[in-house]
Amino acid sequence: MQETKGLIQQIKLHSKIAIRVSTNSDNQLPEDVMKMLTRPHRKANFFFVFIENGSLTHKVDLKDLTISNGQLFFILPNQIHTAPKEVKDGLKYFKMSFDQNCLSLLPQQFSFLLNPLNSQIVSFDNDSKQRVKMLFELLNSILNTAGNEIDGAIILAHLNSILTEINTAYFKNVVKENAMPARLSKYIDFKIAVETHLTEQLPINTMADHLAVTTNHLYNIVKEFSGVSPKEFITNRLILEAQRKLHYSKSSAKEIAYELGFNDPDYFSRLFKKTTGKSISNYITDIQDLSGS
Repeated sequence: MQETKGLIQQIKLHSKIAIRVSTNSDNQLPEDVMKMLTRPHRKANFFFVFIENGSLTHKVDLKDLTISNGQLFFILPNQIHTAPKEVKDGLKYFKMSFDQNCLSLLPQQFSFLLNPLNSQIVSFDNDSKQRVKMLFELLNSILNTAGNEIDGAIILAHLNSILTEINTAYFKNVVKENAMPARLSKYIDFKIAVETHLTEQLPINTMADHLAVTTNHLYNIVKEFSGVSPKEFITNRLILEAQRKLHYSKSSAKEIAYELGFNDPDYFSRLFKKTTGKSISNYITDIQDLSGS
């Protein structure tokens, strides 16, 4: 498993901002970089693909993620990604990558980047699709013609507009279904708390106290937006992190168990099999088959 830490600095299109935008016709990356990206690797930056025409399938955290006309998908740092080795004729797309520092330069935060609805595919209506396409075209043109000479404020303004469009489209169905904004906000707080305290494995009642809600209320909110209980949500997140570590780390299963806050490695192994349907040894074998090693 290869890490991509520092890659965005090598391929960025601006001297001070770590960002890259490209299309299917100008996606010129070094051969060694392309080879790495078409094998399972751990993302160190944010990555987006917007399809103008055609369809495309990427593998994200070992699951196929397919988008077509007018759709976009995003990948978050630490996710395991495998880009397709070949694309179909007639495919038109935009790709965009930037790092956390670039995101911190923007004037607002974007809740969709926490993926509270557990969907990394975003669909646009005709009007918003045209606006997103135009914004990608503008940002691509700016970065690939002016490059390091352009004022960074202009780049950040266009990036902010693109992310605003994506954020609005991401939550559009929630608005249509009249979901309570306060409940969604609390669910986002729960996801942040899970990430912050993941290896501490806090009890659910402690998590509820931290979020200033009752245990029953927290259960209902998490069940509404994720489809599982808070305990299942945390378990699934822990096992996902274990899968990622098995991909990119040389640590043993026992070491990974302790890293994730499990005091009993045997219990961790049983939980892994119960959640994934595979023993850790079988899972590692599948990884080796996938990577050809």
